[in-house]
Amino acid sequence: MIKFFRTLWKFSRPHTVIGTTLSIVALFVIAVDITAFHEIPVGSFIMALISCLAGNIYIVGLNQIEDVEIDRINKPDLPIPAGMLSIPAAKIIVAVSGILSLSLALTQGIFLSLVVIISVFLGTLYSLPPIRLKRFPFWAAFSILTVRGFVINLGIYLYFITILMPRPFIPSKIWALTFFMFGFSLMIAWFKDIPDVEGDLQFKILTFAVRLGQKSLFHIGTIFLSVLYSAIILAGIFVISGVNKLFFAGIHFILLIIFLSAGLRVNPSIKSSMTRHYQFIWKLFYLEYIFFPLACILD
Repeated sequence: MIKFFRTLWKFSRPHTVIGTTLSIVALFVIAVDITAFHEIPVGSFIMALISCLAGNIYIVGLNQIEDVEIDRINKPDLPIPAGMLSIPAAKIIVAVSGILSLSLALTQGIFLSLVVIISVFLGTLYSLPPIRLKRFPFWAAFSILTVRGFVINLGIYLYFITILMPRPFIPSKIWALTFFMFGFSLMIAWFKDIPDVEGDLQFKILTFAVRLGQKSLFHIGTIFLSVLYSAIILAGIFVISGVNKLFFAGIHFILLIIFLSAGLRVNPSIKSSMTRHYQFIWKLFYLEYIFFPLACILD
C-alpha cells in the first residue's frame, strides 16, 4: 500500500496538486474573511477540495497516458515510463478520478460544477487525440491559463461566497488575484516546455520553446513576470481594496527580487537547470496563495 500511494503521488504530479490545494484554501479564507468569519462551511470546503483534486489527477493522468513515448525522453522518471505503473492501471486511476470529480461537483451547485466541467473538458482536449491542444502553442497555453487563471479563482470564490452571503459580489482583490494568476499561469505554460524541447521536437509538438528557442522564451517569460509583479505592486498601492497595502506591496517586491535573482543562475539550454527553475516558479505560485489571503486578513 505504501508503494502504491507513493506511485499515485508521483502520478498525480505533486506540484499541480499542491497548487490546486493552496488555491482552494486561499479562496476559502478570502471568502470567509469578507463575511467576517460569520460562518465557516467546512463541509463545502472539503467537497470542493476533493472534487478539484480528483479532477487534477484526471487531467495530469490522462496527459501521461497519452504522452508515454514523449515522456520516455522528456520525463523518464514518471511512473509509466519508469515501469512503476502500467497503462491499464493508470487508465483505471484516471477514470475513477474523473467520475469522482464530476459526481461530487454536480451535487454542490452551479459554480463548483462549472469549475470541474470546464477544467475536465479543457484537460481532455489538451491531451486526447484527435484534437490534442498541446500540439498548438496558443491553444495549449490557453487551456492552462484559462483553468489556473480564471476558472479556479472566479469559480471557486463564487462557490464559497454564494454559500456565505445572500447577495454575493466580486471585490477588487479577487479580480486582481484572478488577473495576476492568469498571467502567472501563462508564464508557467511557457516555461514548462523549455526543458522538454528534445522530446517535443522528435514528436513534432511545436511549442513556443521549440519555435522561439529556449533562451528567447526564457528571457520573454522573465520580463513578462517582472512586469506582472510590478503591476500587482502598483495595483496593491493604488487600486486594490481590502488588503494591507504595506504588507501586500512589500511582499510582492521581495518576491520580485527573489525571482530576478534566481533567474541569473539559470541556463535555459541545460535541462536540469531549467527544470529546477520551473519548479522554483511553482513555489512562487504557491506563495501567492499564501501571502494574498494573509494580506486580506491583515487589513
